[in-house]
Amino acid sequence: MRNHRYDEIQAQTGGTPQMVAARLKSLEADGMVERRAYNERPKRYEYHLTAKGEAFYSVVLALRAWGEAWCKSAEEGVAVRFTHQTCGHPAGLGPLCEHCGELLRREEMISEPSAAYAQERLARREAFKA
Repeated sequence: MRNHRYDEIQAQTGGTPQMVAARLKSLEADGMVERRAYNERPKRYEYHLTAKGEAFYSVVLALRAWGEAWCKSAEEGVAVRFTHQTCGHPAGLGPLCEHCGELLRREEMISEPSAAYAQERLARREAFKA
């Protein structure tokens, strides 16, 4: 969801500080993300996907599609709808655009969280600040 800073990632995942730090270190060691300093005092980093991390996007879409099909009730609806910028139509669950059939790439997607999911994200941010 385009969060790059540790506190944003922790707030959105709900993970403990130790778990988030360990996973980011593991992702960095595996070449999936890279750290970029954004502050010198105190030293602070942002985490950005590498080319290897970007290439993993179709796997993330497949996991998302599975979760939408098997882990939710029909009444819940899709948490995030994606529009494929290339064709301008809803992308569906991927990994191919349901309208034009092209492989979905993260940089070509516009995300639109449902009202319920947007409220859940806001609540997580507020709880993290408290």
